[in-house]
Amino acid sequence: MSNPGATNESDSTTSSMTIERLGRRDPAWPEAVEIFDTTLRDGSQFEGIALTADDKLRVAEQLDLLGVHYIEGGWPGSNPRDDEFFNRAAAGELQLATSTLVAFGSTRRPLGKVDADETLANLLNARTEICCIVAKSWDYHVIEALRTTLDEGLAMIADSVRYLAGEGRRVFVDFEHFFDGYKRNPEFALRALEAAAVNGAEVLVLCDTNGGSLPHEVEAATRVAVGMFPELIVGMHTQNDTGCAVANAVAGVVAGSRHVQGTINGYGERTGNCDLTTFVPNLTLKMGIRTLPEGGMAQLTAVSHHVAELVNLPPVHAQPYVGKSAFAHKAGLHTSAIARRADAYEHVDPSLVGNGTRFLVSDLSGRATIELKAKELGLELDGPQMKAVLDELKTLEHAGYHFEAADASLELLMRRATGWRNEFFELESFRVAVEHRPDRSVSAEDNLRGHTDGVETEATVKIHIGGERIIATGEGNGPVNALDAAFRQAIAGRFPKLDRVRLTDYKVRILDSAAATGAVTRVLIDASDGDARWTTIGVSENIIEASWQALADSMVYALLRA
Repeated sequence: MSNPGATNESDSTTSSMTIERLGRRDPAWPEAVEIFDTTLRDGSQFEGIALTADDKLRVAEQLDLLGVHYIEGGWPGSNPRDDEFFNRAAAGELQLATSTLVAFGSTRRPLGKVDADETLANLLNARTEICCIVAKSWDYHVIEALRTTLDEGLAMIADSVRYLAGEGRRVFVDFEHFFDGYKRNPEFALRALEAAAVNGAEVLVLCDTNGGSLPHEVEAATRVAVGMFPELIVGMHTQNDTGCAVANAVAGVVAGSRHVQGTINGYGERTGNCDLTTFVPNLTLKMGIRTLPEGGMAQLTAVSHHVAELVNLPPVHAQPYVGKSAFAHKAGLHTSAIARRADAYEHVDPSLVGNGTRFLVSDLSGRATIELKAKELGLELDGPQMKAVLDELKTLEHAGYHFEAADASLELLMRRATGWRNEFFELESFRVAVEHRPDRSVSAEDNLRGHTDGVETEATVKIHIGGERIIATGEGNGPVNALDAAFRQAIAGRFPKLDRVRLTDYKVRILDSAAATGAVTRVLIDASDGDARWTTIGVSENIIEASWQALADSMVYALLRA
């Protein structure tokens, strides 16, 4: 690898920048860190996530593709879904090429026996090579939550680890509330680690369960634990309640931790867990520490977005490294510099994490931005055309358009500047009628509130296709749905490719709310043909007109793709 501090003035390519920017590892840091993913267990506790066993199998496949070392599948015995997942995994439905599946549970109960403990039995029945058990390391929790003595708390850890190891399992131990416990009673917190260490635990995981610790506190406590147990792996499990989950995990690694637990996209209880899509590139690209196997890093963006789809949550555009906006540039100063040197405003090569540079076009754009965007689209714009695009762009954005959020409408605008015209269809007119018939079976108050059983919406469009005038009518559960139905009726059989196109989202924003019902409305429509997604925009004082603009652009763009 090239000297990380070197500068190669003769090579302005992104690849050379990448080599130069790769972090140099401090000899005091670990050479490599194990990545333990708990998206399927801790991540599934995030508000809004409800995974089926099928979902969990699909997510696990993505994690294996990424190359994480361990996948924590869930807590066997805690619910039927997790039992089904582990049973199907053991039956061969989950074929892991790089990762190892882990079952999660807890220590035996206070004053209980390990060979009669239901939780430990469920762990063994999950038939995984590794069991990860949670143990109390904060004296306050042992006394107040478990309602037992500190000696019994230590015995619960020792007995459970010894039993599972004796049954041929590799044992990891998550020490719940370790950092809180260490602040209050460091002697007991470290004795808890010792109880696991001397009885066969392989990894001692220090957990910031409440997420309230800060990096300097984490680094200091972790350094003590690593120094006490140099023959074992000390791990980190950090929550994001102070916004420091990734920073705390990095602090732990600086102190000698060689194992980090986290989730894809930072999913997790309350404010989430350490986000592996940020932590992994921070370690490897900034600190020179090995994490994922070769080729895994380049899968980060795809896996992040795929998992977001599987858990049915929208991707976070501003997410570091993998977000849609992570390498998006809007200011003309930035884009003109990037045109000459890719590393001028990008801290790493986006391709390293499977992402890419994007140039956002808006009323802040300069000529360089338009040139780069045109190149990205494969368009050639001369001087007058470039000026026409910039002038129209600034005029439309002043009127309320927002092209950085509407990639497809922007492309159509730029194509029109080259002389291109939509020859697929031409609108003559459209009409939308909404009829509200009061429902006599409900109260007058419910009718005033918009009881929809008595509402009918019908749209008629008149369009020209290849010299033929076509009139079609459609019905829907609202004006946009009715317009879409009427348009599809009009083009039926003429553009088969549009059969695959579906409108996936519809957003409305009032731009000048002080104008009340006469306000200008912005409409954004997301669409997909199964292979790609795009967004179009419409702006008007009439919400139906704005909707038609966005709908028509979406169909034209789909036809261009076809």
